[in-house]
Amino acid sequence: MIVTDHKRFNKEFDRRYAYDGCDLGATCTPERTVFKLWSPEASGVELFLYENDTAPAYGHRLLYSGDQGVWSLTLAGDLHGVYYDYEVTVDGVTRRTADPYAAAAGCNGARSMVVDLSRTDPEGFDQDCAPPKQPENIIYELHVKDFSYDPESGVPEEYRGKFKAFSWKDKKGRLPLCMEHLKSLGVTHVQLMPIYDFGSVDEGGDGKQFNWGYDPMNYNLPEGSYSTDPSDGAVRIRECKEMIQALHRNGIRVVMDVVYNHTYAADSWLDRSAPGYYYRRWADGSLSNGSGCGNDIAAGRAMVDNYILHSVMYWAKEYHIDGFRFDLMGLLTVELMNRIRYALDAVFGPGEKLLYGEPWRAADSPMEANTAPAMKDNIQQLDPNIGIFCDTTRDAIKGDCFHAEQPGFVSGGVGLGETILCAVSGWMGDVGDFRPRACSQVVNYISAHDNFTLWDKLAQCSGKAGAPSYQHSRADLLAQNKLAAFIYFTCQGNLFLQAGEEFARTKLGDHNSYKSSPDINKLDWHRAWTFGELTDYYRQLIRLRKSLPGLCEKKPEAAKRIVETNVYRDGVVSFQVEEGGPRGERLFVVYNAIEYDYAIQLPSGRWTIRADGVNADQYKPLISEGNWAKVHPRSGMLLQL
Repeated sequence: MIVTDHKRFNKEFDRRYAYDGCDLGATCTPERTVFKLWSPEASGVELFLYENDTAPAYGHRLLYSGDQGVWSLTLAGDLHGVYYDYEVTVDGVTRRTADPYAAAAGCNGARSMVVDLSRTDPEGFDQDCAPPKQPENIIYELHVKDFSYDPESGVPEEYRGKFKAFSWKDKKGRLPLCMEHLKSLGVTHVQLMPIYDFGSVDEGGDGKQFNWGYDPMNYNLPEGSYSTDPSDGAVRIRECKEMIQALHRNGIRVVMDVVYNHTYAADSWLDRSAPGYYYRRWADGSLSNGSGCGNDIAAGRAMVDNYILHSVMYWAKEYHIDGFRFDLMGLLTVELMNRIRYALDAVFGPGEKLLYGEPWRAADSPMEANTAPAMKDNIQQLDPNIGIFCDTTRDAIKGDCFHAEQPGFVSGGVGLGETILCAVSGWMGDVGDFRPRACSQVVNYISAHDNFTLWDKLAQCSGKAGAPSYQHSRADLLAQNKLAAFIYFTCQGNLFLQAGEEFARTKLGDHNSYKSSPDINKLDWHRAWTFGELTDYYRQLIRLRKSLPGLCEKKPEAAKRIVETNVYRDGVVSFQVEEGGPRGERLFVVYNAIEYDYAIQLPSGRWTIRADGVNADQYKPLISEGNWAKVHPRSGMLLQL
């Protein structure tokens, strides 16, 4: 990486060189290909052409310098499938680089490929569209390899851990267990952990490699290790589109996990084409590390923001992606996130595409002048349709994610009743640690890929002597798991769960499995059967949630429905929801985290039990003298008037 005078990358630099066109990269038709690269300080750019991703160059041509720092060249003929890269000379130093704007690449993304994208569409993709919106957003976080790596997934060995696992059917047209499970569970969105091209896995290596993928190499093309042929840049595109098409066909929208806050290495294609511009540095010239990954993308600079915006719009248009989850969104800016929201709304309709992210960062990072980080503290500046993960709700329910044995509300934590009741209204009340503009900005969750799985966390907090037992079912942990799910499924906001949470997913206590073996990370489909009771409970909660409009509403005034909140003692709280039921009925909700029954007197009326600790989707009349509801230990109850 060339260290340059980073202070010159100021507003004047951006005014001189910012290019707003969406045509950087290689634009291919059967008649010609136009190559464009933004390299404002280059003294020369040379294009090299290759027959495949390993062959020596068979030709090279100089690009022409144009306005706003854009170099370009048009070559006649059909170049679809031709590989290419550049040599860029800046300050007398020449470096080879792949195209940072490339739409296709060969093995490990080291050599870009010219692609006519119309030739990568699977059959019927031009008719593909998102399934209709459902009453609630219920997002299921899923890793492509985890999904089908287990032989019990029902996927043929050659497709396990790959995009093809999603679109595969047997000879009778039946879906594998994993896809059938998604359909039967009732989730509305699958959030795919990074599917862009990332650098931590050798795409030509064996299938035992594993990484979550939070280390971008090429932002605008799919990861090759998930394809059946990583050397052919068109194959990964087609198979990725097939996956998205299959999820849509089965009634599930697709959210893409995006990591625009850093790159795999600071010596990236971006830096090789425009040295120093794309990364933040401190006053002494050292790279900032707010990502904890060695570098930070310089969001707030014109061409950085353009790059991110155009990338998001490209995935939405070309791949039919239905939403975006931003990793370490706190390293991006409020201004950029709002700009992305407005652009998506303008093209696809207001709120049609989900947009949410992590409102934090790993460490401080120098921001551009007159920008604000997209942090939790700045939520009031974000558009109401930009959501954030609510870590306060997560930690209140299950305990601090960084301190394994610290309990939460469901596992015996004390002094948490008021916090739980703040979460219920999507933090829109008069107390709490932050103030969203609407509960549409809140993403409720209790587990994600980071930190312990929910089951492993509960096991850590159990207080049992000796090492925690993760593999087997335990009545106390099962009850706590159900109650934890019941709580966040009855809070206002959007809902998010980690894949496998519904069958007590365990990673055997591995709290940071980002590069652990696929055997640790895989979804254990046998466990989905052995913990079928828990899976059924989640399935019922999803159905219940979709039937309660008073909890699904996302407008700012939705929190006014939450009334009569009560903390009876540590571990027992209740609240009511006005006009919460399917026909405007009142709801009464109780959480009982203690180890014995707790009786609560209800307001007068004929109450129906809709959910308890055993069945979360029922209509059972409450039979009790004086309208007393007895809530069993470590369970919740939802009643409808």
